[in-house]
Amino acid sequence: MSTPTASKSTGGWTLIQSLVCLTAAIGFAFDTYELLMLPLIAPAAIFELTGFKPGSPESLAWIRTLFFVPAIFGAFFGLLGGWLTDRFGRRRVLTGSILLYAIAAFVSGYSTSMNMLLICRCLVFIGVCVEFVAAVAWLAELFDDPIVRERVIGYTQAFASAGGLLVAFVNHYLAHLGAEGHLPTIVMPQWAVGLLGTLENPDPVWRLTLISGLFPAIPLIIVRPFLPESPKWAQKKAAGELKRPSILELFTPALRRATIVSTLLVGCGYGLAFGAIQQIPQIVRGLPEVKEVTKDMSPKEAASHTQKAAASYSQFQEWGGLAGRFLLAFLVLRIVSRRTLLALFVVPAMIILPLFFMAMAKGDNVTLFTIGGVDFTALQIGLFFAGAVVIGQFSFWGNYLPAIFPLHLRGTGESMAANIGGRLIGTSFAALTATLAAQTWIPGPPGPAKIATVAAGVAGGLCLIALILVAFLPEPPPEEQNS
Repeated sequence: MSTPTASKSTGGWTLIQSLVCLTAAIGFAFDTYELLMLPLIAPAAIFELTGFKPGSPESLAWIRTLFFVPAIFGAFFGLLGGWLTDRFGRRRVLTGSILLYAIAAFVSGYSTSMNMLLICRCLVFIGVCVEFVAAVAWLAELFDDPIVRERVIGYTQAFASAGGLLVAFVNHYLAHLGAEGHLPTIVMPQWAVGLLGTLENPDPVWRLTLISGLFPAIPLIIVRPFLPESPKWAQKKAAGELKRPSILELFTPALRRATIVSTLLVGCGYGLAFGAIQQIPQIVRGLPEVKEVTKDMSPKEAASHTQKAAASYSQFQEWGGLAGRFLLAFLVLRIVSRRTLLALFVVPAMIILPLFFMAMAKGDNVTLFTIGGVDFTALQIGLFFAGAVVIGQFSFWGNYLPAIFPLHLRGTGESMAANIGGRLIGTSFAALTATLAAQTWIPGPPGPAKIATVAAGVAGGLCLIALILVAFLPEPPPEEQNS
């Protein structure tokens, strides 16, 4: 039986190609959905499960743990997943990874301890780390026409920001319903009580946000029987021409520079996201307008309002990220040099991010304009542009990495850059920012303003490093040498 392949023509997609793109888009969307729900739910989850108040040293310590420990597991198991993608095929690994993170996210909503939540987040991270690698490799090998391929990879990755918008909306909506007492009580299933215990006065907002991570498994189960394996991978496998993947081959003279530079640059991009952008929920609670509203509220009411404010700000970040991803998808077909393309995002980030976070630290916020009775402030617009220049870089790597590594190492090479660089090195900057914000030798009292100040410094330093590394980024080889 032959494997369906794409036509050289740019027109007329087959149903199979559409299903693959739909599955990849859903996977990208919920990758971001799963990852970005953590900064939204972490303070409330830690408060319920431990009693540590948001912003306290104990709460910040758990936030560092929830960010960094899953990243370690995700990085190394993700690297293994990339190797498995090259060894056993793209389809099988992709579907397994989506099911893993969807089920783990659902179970995490019933956490009875921080250790249980941490274990579930580790499983979620592993699934997310593997899914990205398998999906990008799959898409890169589905279309023969390079223009169509670049366009498909670029625009399907834009759904990742749609996932970020969705989780911000879901969390904000749940927080609104929770404040009005319209959410159901989360009850531990009877069969699980003996194993996990009961839930004492559970907060339904953060728990339902986590449980909603099950959604991507539903369409996947429906379309799974119709999904083909990667045509190019399957053909080489059937012909006995598929080389065995090896992590060590990434460090041979032909690939060493591409592997090291791309890994470090992906780490810088993720560092900007986790060390700066993802600190927004911690910073928002210190803004003057939020403090003014919550000063006379009970702790539970204040936490609910702060969570809604953080989710509202997150939507501006994700709208900016969506714009950045679409901009990348537009430019990738028009700018030949990949160094130039990446620099178009790194240079603005070097200016925008430090200025934005210093403004957050000072609480400088004014209304710039009003549309339909809704005020748009300087910080909201600043966050939009910050999201655009940072998240747009993520889509760059989805287009660049499949072109730089040969087919038999595509999953392994992508995984080295995305998981070791992004998920391990990059996400560690969340812990770095939280750690520095707790240090007494850095001026200022502990709290949101100090976190913003540290985030400004971290972002500026990472942008400078990234700009230097861009000069050493190799351009992809001719296509015929990379198949």
